[in-house]
Amino acid sequence: MHKKVFFKDKIIDKEKANLSIGSSAVLYGLSVYTVFSVTLVGDRKLAFRLKDHYQRLINSSKIIGLDGFEENWSYESFVDITKKLIEKNKVKKDVYVRATVHVNAEIAGTKSRGLPTILSVFIYDAVPILSSEGCRLKTSTWRRIPDYSIPSRAKVNGAYINSVLAKQEAIDAGFDDCVFLDGHGHVCELSAANIFIVRNGKLITPDSTQDLLEGINRDTIIKLSKEHDLTVVERPIDLTELYVADEVFACGTSANVAPVVEIDSRKVGDGKPGKVTRKVQEFHKQARHNQSTHNWLTEV
Repeated sequence: MHKKVFFKDKIIDKEKANLSIGSSAVLYGLSVYTVFSVTLVGDRKLAFRLKDHYQRLINSSKIIGLDGFEENWSYESFVDITKKLIEKNKVKKDVYVRATVHVNAEIAGTKSRGLPTILSVFIYDAVPILSSEGCRLKTSTWRRIPDYSIPSRAKVNGAYINSVLAKQEAIDAGFDDCVFLDGHGHVCELSAANIFIVRNGKLITPDSTQDLLEGINRDTIIKLSKEHDLTVVERPIDLTELYVADEVFACGTSANVAPVVEIDSRKVGDGKPGKVTRKVQEFHKQARHNQSTHNWLTEV
């Protein structure tokens, strides 16, 4: 984590950025967030799909009933904060930027409307959470929180205890991450990444009704795969389909595109990253480094 952070209304040292132990953010996890990458290309620093991440904060706030974020923070001010943080921290390598809207009212009780919010933004080194050369997954005994309990489309801080329980279980068993199933036994996602499988040359991923985060990198891969003449299907996936898939990979801001080589002690394909996964890795990397017709890169 880099030294300078944005907190409330200014850039300060990270040690001075503190929330009250009585705030709703601390007591109830009442915060929403997003994480985006900033990639260095020569002297340029390029934020990936920045406007979409800003919109995610708006959408997440709206879903759980937080007031004021969009009114107080325009997209232009969001970009300006990012630029100033990059400059103040003298960023010289790829980083992730985490922006969070916190409810900082004290002893407010279990409600969200009409409460004051603050924005925090900090930068940390872009160390992927999964290996680009292959990871091993375990199906979690913990089920994914259904959208009708805690909305999957919102990145709510407090909801991530679900991911912590599932991933820690996988780590304790000697795996790298987990696979979440929903209440019907269908595949949802990993602890903090979306999932794709390859069967008979087709890319298949759970559809957005499967209690999953509608990931921005998931959307990126769907769009780019179609442009590279790959067939993409969004539909429910059974657990056993993972066992017989030709390839499996995870994706996300902090995961990039990570091949899955083993699930529940069963080898995926030949146990090595597959050719479709490698192709997706390459065009996903290019999207983060080179401007395209999508205008996904913002210089910061």
